[in-house]
Amino acid sequence: MSPTAVAARVAVRPVEAGDAGFLRKVYAATRAGELALVNWTVDQKDAFLNMQFAAQDHQYRGQYAHADRWVVLVDGEPAGRYYVDRDQDRILIVDIALLPQHRGQGVGTSLLEATLKDARAARLPVVLNVEVSNPAAGLYRRLGFTKTAEQGIHQEMTWLPDSATGELP
Repeated sequence: MSPTAVAARVAVRPVEAGDAGFLRKVYAATRAGELALVNWTVDQKDAFLNMQFAAQDHQYRGQYAHADRWVVLVDGEPAGRYYVDRDQDRILIVDIALLPQHRGQGVGTSLLEATLKDARAARLPVVLNVEVSNPAAGLYRRLGFTKTAEQGIHQEMTWLPDSATGELP
């Protein structure tokens, strides 16, 4: 499938009050691998996910109060979340997460390319943080992000409009 075809299928809309259950489902999908390793009951895993989702949501709302918080849509159906915080100095990708069935299909690329296009026009860097072992780090490198800091299992990656040449991929 061509990038243009993927982009035509991908849209975002602002997070609404009724999206909490869906957003919790997306969050749970991001933690599925590590929860598969623990010998907890379904109820224990649910309680843990509820607590962690609430804590993350509270932290995001507090630290990035003015961020754009979007539900990602693929063919009109909710597929993930994309949170972006902008100020006069940079664009920060706070969070990008997709349900497993939408990963590896160009959806994240489409979202990021739109953000990079905006960043290039505004002459702003784009910054994100990712676990070193996260396969998405490869996508970020392909789009021109470079590691600018590392702390423990996380790395900060930055895309600079001055280092980008030509059209976005």
